[in-house]
Amino acid sequence: MLPGDLDKRSIMMKKTKITRSANAHSLRIGVDTGGTFTDFIAVFKDHQLTFKIPSTPRAPEQAILDGLIELTRAFDEIDGESDASRVAMDIVHGTTVATNALLERKGARTALVTTAGFEDVIEIGRQARPDLYNLSVTRPDPLVPRELRFGLKERITADGGVIVPLKQTELAWLREKLKRAKVESIAVSLLFSFADPSHERAVSEALEALNIPVSISNQILPEYREYERTSTVVINAYLAPVVSRYLSGLTHALSRHASKRGGSRLRIMQSSGGSISAQVAAREPVRTILSGPAGGVVAAMQTAELADAGDIITFDMGGTSTDVALCRGAARTTNEAQIAGLPVAVPILDIHTVGAGGGSIAHVDAGGALRVGPQSAGADPGPACYGKGTRPTVTDANLALGRFAGGGLLSGQIKLDEERAAAVIDELAAEMSRASSERVTRVQAALGVIRVANSNMERALRLVSVERGHDPRFFTLVSFGGAGGLHAAALAGGLRIPRVLIPAHPGAFSALGLLLADVIKDYSRTVMTSIENSHGHPREIERQLAALEKRAIRDLRAEGFAPSRMNLSRTMAMRYRGQSFELEIEASGDCLAKFHQAHLERYGHADPQRTVEIVSVRLRGAGITEKPELKRAGRVQRSEAQPQRSALVWLGEKRVPVSVYDRAGLKPGAMIDTPAIIIEYGSTTLVPAGWRASVDRWRNLRLDFREEIKRQKAKGKRQK
Repeated sequence: MLPGDLDKRSIMMKKTKITRSANAHSLRIGVDTGGTFTDFIAVFKDHQLTFKIPSTPRAPEQAILDGLIELTRAFDEIDGESDASRVAMDIVHGTTVATNALLERKGARTALVTTAGFEDVIEIGRQARPDLYNLSVTRPDPLVPRELRFGLKERITADGGVIVPLKQTELAWLREKLKRAKVESIAVSLLFSFADPSHERAVSEALEALNIPVSISNQILPEYREYERTSTVVINAYLAPVVSRYLSGLTHALSRHASKRGGSRLRIMQSSGGSISAQVAAREPVRTILSGPAGGVVAAMQTAELADAGDIITFDMGGTSTDVALCRGAARTTNEAQIAGLPVAVPILDIHTVGAGGGSIAHVDAGGALRVGPQSAGADPGPACYGKGTRPTVTDANLALGRFAGGGLLSGQIKLDEERAAAVIDELAAEMSRASSERVTRVQAALGVIRVANSNMERALRLVSVERGHDPRFFTLVSFGGAGGLHAAALAGGLRIPRVLIPAHPGAFSALGLLLADVIKDYSRTVMTSIENSHGHPREIERQLAALEKRAIRDLRAEGFAPSRMNLSRTMAMRYRGQSFELEIEASGDCLAKFHQAHLERYGHADPQRTVEIVSVRLRGAGITEKPELKRAGRVQRSEAQPQRSALVWLGEKRVPVSVYDRAGLKPGAMIDTPAIIIEYGSTTLVPAGWRASVDRWRNLRLDFREEIKRQKAKGKRQK
């Protein structure tokens, strides 16, 4: 926890500007709750503060409130005249509440209401098998057990015609069944409700008397594909009571905290890369499943653009997991994500997550193999070196290898217990020795943990790049998260990625992304229309898009945005007739040509003679928010950086002297050519031999892989 007398060791300060003056006198705060730490970044007038405090998993809101109290004190100490304790707070929050509830199966007791005969859709699923040759594969249990699925005698056709009307007797029967079942939340997904939502609306109205949250598919996801739509609305209903309770408690606590100031406003980060109000997030929590990681991707995109880094792969390594995403020109969203083995069809940034983080626990499995993760020590008890944990983690392995250079975490706030870390690594080495019948030393065990963790993360990086047809040698790896800097160079070297970019404040980088994100509203509607030529859209398409735009403008106005601060973008989900999956194409200009080109790029072929279908129209409405400006240095002077000291570090099987630098003392233009460790508040970076480090004008730390750069230059000369 932060001490009361905050200083430069506990909070890192940086002056900045506000891009617009409309909210210049509000206190803007990004809060990213992780499994180990809760990260804060706050902007007020020309000051910026960044800091971390330990998370409180049993009551996540407690860490947020503790941080806000210290935050206002710190601002008052910096600039007493500003009186930050009396201005309005504008908070954007990245939360793991929905994610954890889904992964741990701790959601509400949920009922599913569907068309009679389709009660088992969420259990039948599709025939796609992720483990094709696994004869003992097990599928995740459905979130709603069979006894809580109820079928109504009603039927609507695919074009919206009513075959079997919904009778009041059916609704009365349903209401009584749900009342007896004592459910906490209800999901409603009737067949073809996207074509005619009248039956779903009637169900919702009939169930109001139960005073139970009801999620209906035509509001959450009005698109075809019965399984994915039903799964998405079930997940929303499963999470709604949990997330609603959390946000309600947090909102009330913030109101009490802000009772003497100008009030507070709370927004929640969505998985799609934009924020929404807390009220909407409580009603549609399925949109917040990747809330925290999305902030990191948003910040990485803007940082990479300013630094002219080109196409990027993001690498966010925290305490419990690692999140990676490939961004080629823009961050890619998908409607085909799977979380905990369940499809989620709302827009989500295409982020791949693996259970590998600083707190990932290392163990020897029944077959004698060394495993790392996905179990994590989290914030409580945390890694052994934090003083409470009893099992070896990736952080303990790094400490045993000397890669923290004798320092602690958070500028000394958290002291690292080297003896405790060594003891748990010794226990792991003894297990490995018994399994292999050969003596394994502490160093060998620690190196093994790092290699296995790196292998898990490299596999994730390959999945989003090589396995999707992208050559990682033409990308920049943007590394952030508290643990990322110790592993980034090794991972980049394994994939022959020539550059690594480590932004300023990497430990709280996702929190910065929360402040850079706009308010985003996503809308969609299934249309199933053929398109014959490129001269504009069919009238029905234009009518549907116009209706979605009208709805987006209304909703953004309700969020407080004037038309001048709105940005609307149209897209269409298109495919060749007979295909099962679509490509999302911008709904402007020659859409057919764009589709054929996109199909060629994605699948390697296109057929301009085939009939093309527009399956769905989609609209994204953005409310442009006030953002902190990332200010570059006025002057960049090339110079060799001077190390503070040296430390002995195990790099492979050899223990070698390594120069140690304090990142706060590295000015733009500073060059580091030797193997080095760069320490800073919230993160530590390892620069191995063969890499060159420098600081650019945006104060990013850039690592260049010399051999890969030489190979690319030589290849370029041969091609000329």
